[in-house]
Amino acid sequence: MKLKLATWAVAATMTAAAPAMADLVFPSLSYRTGPYAAGGIPFADGYADYFTLLNERDGGIGGEMANVIECETGYNTEKGVECYESTKGEGSLIYQPLSTGITYQLIPKVTADGIALHTMGYGRTSAKNGKVFSNVFNYPANYWDGASVAVNHLLDLNSGDLNGKTIALVYHNSAYGKEPIRTLEELSAKHGFELSLLAVDHPGQEQKSQWLQIRREKPDYVLMWGWGVMNQVAIQEAANIRFPMENFIGVWWSGGEHDVIPAGDGANGYKAVTFHNVGSDFPVFEDVQKYVVDTGKAAGNGDQIGTAVYNRGFYAAMLAAEAALNAQKIAGKSDIDAADMLKGMESLQITEERMIELGMPNFGPSFEVTCENHGGPGLGAIQQWDAAAKEWSLISDFAPSDSEILDKLIEEDSMAYAAENNIEVRCN
Repeated sequence: MKLKLATWAVAATMTAAAPAMADLVFPSLSYRTGPYAAGGIPFADGYADYFTLLNERDGGIGGEMANVIECETGYNTEKGVECYESTKGEGSLIYQPLSTGITYQLIPKVTADGIALHTMGYGRTSAKNGKVFSNVFNYPANYWDGASVAVNHLLDLNSGDLNGKTIALVYHNSAYGKEPIRTLEELSAKHGFELSLLAVDHPGQEQKSQWLQIRREKPDYVLMWGWGVMNQVAIQEAANIRFPMENFIGVWWSGGEHDVIPAGDGANGYKAVTFHNVGSDFPVFEDVQKYVVDTGKAAGNGDQIGTAVYNRGFYAAMLAAEAALNAQKIAGKSDIDAADMLKGMESLQITEERMIELGMPNFGPSFEVTCENHGGPGLGAIQQWDAAAKEWSLISDFAPSDSEILDKLIEEDSMAYAAENNIEVRCN
């Protein structure tokens, strides 16, 4: 059976004609339309292409074909929930909504339904605490890790001393954009820098006043928590006021090619945090070209391989597939269900040896998931844009975030959630 990749309306028709329970189902809550499509499309393509590769090259996952059911959300929370409700009965193993708003709505639903939710690098950060969030995973890194890694980079640039420096946060005025604020406030108190907050309303096309304020106040550094059209507008505005790009750092959702290319040479030197490697120089992509692109089975045009957000969707699919393989091993069967998948995710181990076997050496960090830790090691690196070469390069090693600050915040937030929702702490 070939991989089915379509909108939910089409996928439902196809599934109805297919043998029941024949596949391992991986819903894709995508958004190929709207102001956030520039990031949604390459992620969805990378996610689908990895499963296509497994089907075409390996005959699926442990002998079972992968079925990607794609449902368009438009980055709209209500539509995202509708997609979940429409697809959860199809044997869905795991959801990756690529939206913090949708994530917050789905946390209680997946917990009640016994389905895994993976919010890699987004969502509710305190879901790292598996003692409270039994069905939610955000390995290998989360928003607060990203904020800390960015500040650690600035510490490195300033010989470990940010006392008296000023840092502005330009953020999407949503649950997503607000996630790093508490962390940055704690890091400000610890390291002595002054933090200013500049919200940008959806979808992010109007930023003149924020950048006029930056030009007037002249912060030493600017951090950005943006997505979609907001990113390219911000980078262009920064270039317009001649803000030093090497002092402008985005989170990983503000670090795609589509964010920087519109600004041309003005974007040169811009930086972003990342939790995985960059570029297309990995053996696995030769297989993608051979088995997916050249055979006409790519989700897109096949021209996004190696771009930042395509790689992220590809990586997310790889982690899901590895969790499924682990689940098959634990269950002693190939036709796993959602309960089996949860066990596979909660005991997932990713080693560099395995990454080499997958043709993805040094693509992402080694990590181990446990009942207590659903978030992995929290490692991050800094990538920088070369406008002339039109490519990202890593300019730092993968390094840990500030666990002293973050562990306290995660415990505080997760336990407050447990108290509010009468959740009994597990993993005892």
